[in-house]
Amino acid sequence: MSGYAAPKLDTVRIGFIGLGMRGPGAVNRMSKIEGVEIKALCDLRPKQAEQAKAMLEGTSHNPDLYSGSDYAWKEMVDREDLDLIYIATPWNWHTPMAVYAMEAGKHAAVEVPAAKTIDECWELVETSEKTRKHCMMLENCCYDFFELLTLNMTRQGYFGEIIHGEGAYIHNLLDLNFSKDGYEDMWRLRENYKRDGNLYPTHGLGPICQIMNINRGDQMDYLTSLSSNDFHMAAKARELAAEDSFYDQFVGRDYRGNMNTTLIKTKNGKSIMVQHDVTSPRPYSRIHLVSGTEAFARKWPSPERISKGHSWLNEEELKAVEDKYTPEIVRKVGDMAKKVGGHGGMDFIMDWRLIDCLRNGLPLDQDVYDAALWSAITPLSVDSVNNRAQSVDVPDFTRGAWKTNSPVDVSLAGGGTTTVNLNE
Repeated sequence: MSGYAAPKLDTVRIGFIGLGMRGPGAVNRMSKIEGVEIKALCDLRPKQAEQAKAMLEGTSHNPDLYSGSDYAWKEMVDREDLDLIYIATPWNWHTPMAVYAMEAGKHAAVEVPAAKTIDECWELVETSEKTRKHCMMLENCCYDFFELLTLNMTRQGYFGEIIHGEGAYIHNLLDLNFSKDGYEDMWRLRENYKRDGNLYPTHGLGPICQIMNINRGDQMDYLTSLSSNDFHMAAKARELAAEDSFYDQFVGRDYRGNMNTTLIKTKNGKSIMVQHDVTSPRPYSRIHLVSGTEAFARKWPSPERISKGHSWLNEEELKAVEDKYTPEIVRKVGDMAKKVGGHGGMDFIMDWRLIDCLRNGLPLDQDVYDAALWSAITPLSVDSVNNRAQSVDVPDFTRGAWKTNSPVDVSLAGGGTTTVNLNE
């Protein structure tokens, strides 16, 4: 499925599953893209589905609604007039829904992580290969502006050979995860106990993997992972339970550590560091560090910086680099993306690119092997943490095809034809 181009779709007919925190934004973004027809909306809670449909009043979209049971989504997926299933549900539903969608003859676009276990990762790969349907993990950070800039700079040889990369998800979600008004049935808080490892690696990892040609010229070999103790979550549960018995259910749980650091060695001898911390009082960071034989770049802490030698480029030099290396996709839809929004515009670029590829019969930038590999870091890191940071081999979901697969090139060759209607 690497480099696979599915038959062109003049109109991409979409059904959405999950209309909580992420789903409604995706519905809004997709409604503004030419060649999209939003046919169906599904959520366990009828109110969420109705609110999402209300967002589309005054547009050309008039979706049917599905809700009221844990498996209403299957009825929606079984429709014959859908091409793409867009999945934004709690993590444990991602693989079952994506597999069901592909087996029903639909492409699947699934929020991160695409899978929770190694078995699920293989299930996604095998189903995509069998059905010849795309399974794209919606890793939006691959489409952020600086990440796309550094990817294009890498392709143009600016950094020389890449030696090392770093990514992270450092985001203080302590209060949100314990909020009754946050995630449905506190599902994301529940994800933070029983497993101790990097539970959310793909935001920082995805862009670095593309830059390093992972799955396409290089492959992960092994990793080692270490976690600190938990210094916040158990204490937060006790604090809240003292005032509200609702939180008694979260007292005494075996919470994962505050900071997890995972180190990865590639087959070609390169190294990657990925960190995860969603409870410490730290500024937000995905790090995004690229170190090559000739140049260096780092996104966080702000401002974004690039060095060629021992010193940072000055403002004028940085602007010259941006003018030269800003990729075509950003020049085409970057301004529109900022207007539509979604994490500063990267969500919109991701959705637009997905639709443009499907409409023009182009391979996707992120395929099922990326979805599987990037998601696999979580269970592998848990195994390493549980064994005193001993190294763990990383499965090769491409079964050796990484040696000949072509690198990701987010160019508009053969595409770029999809327009946007900001009035929708």
